[in-house]
Amino acid sequence: MTSVITLLTDYGLEDGFVAACHGVIIGIAPQARIIDVAHLVHEGDVRRGAAILAQTLPYLPAGVHVAAVDPAMGGNRRLIAIEAGERVFLGPDNGVLSWAVHAAGGAEAAYELANEELFLTPVSPTFPGRDIFAPVAAHLCAGRRPSDVGPRIDVLGLVSLPAPTSRMRDGVVEGEVLSVDRHGNVQLSITGADLAALNVRPGDTLGVWLGRRQLVVPYRETFATVPPGDLVAFTDSAGLVALAVNSGDASERLGLPPGAHVRLSPQPHKAPS
Repeated sequence: MTSVITLLTDYGLEDGFVAACHGVIIGIAPQARIIDVAHLVHEGDVRRGAAILAQTLPYLPAGVHVAAVDPAMGGNRRLIAIEAGERVFLGPDNGVLSWAVHAAGGAEAAYELANEELFLTPVSPTFPGRDIFAPVAAHLCAGRRPSDVGPRIDVLGLVSLPAPTSRMRDGVVEGEVLSVDRHGNVQLSITGADLAALNVRPGDTLGVWLGRRQLVVPYRETFATVPPGDLVAFTDSAGLVALAVNSGDASERLGLPPGAHVRLSPQPHKAPS
């Protein structure tokens, strides 16, 4: 097993929670190389955690990937390990791992974390990240096999988030809000390639429909190409279309939560029915 362990949590950086996880890992596997993917995911925002991990995964080396994001963390939700290619994913069985596992080629095997010999003792009921995920990741890094963590479980029974999708219809591409980042940028499930298929290029103008509300938005290469306070659409580093306000919060202005339906088309265009 590789020496790389990545951590994605909703623990924040104001307290010592992340440092505690680092300390546990290094105490068991001093050779471990730890990559902090994100720790400022909004508390319990499974969808945002899943999006970050899946979109970051292509740039991460193979290793053990921990995602500790769960509104019910410390409850009765089972904790799992999933093998996918050269990667092992650890997290709660709430779908937070599902998009990344799919991006890694799909689950080959899954196990419930039940081998208490690999845990810290005593295990805090409110901090599985420190007492279960971190030590299990470290033991895997130090040479234990994924099958050592607990009994094998059916991969078909794992919780999966609905896959983000987009579709073309009558010159319009339809999608949903995939996630909202800490700056209020609204990332859609619509890709830059979807817009290119509609012959939309940076410098053009988009029709944006949010329910019955219609907006006309410039499509540019970056949000910085419009004046501060202006709304703009651009293709982000993940290849997905995002709506942003230069020096502002697009999510707040537009009232778009994750999952909201959005339609885009070239302008001018008759509003879709």
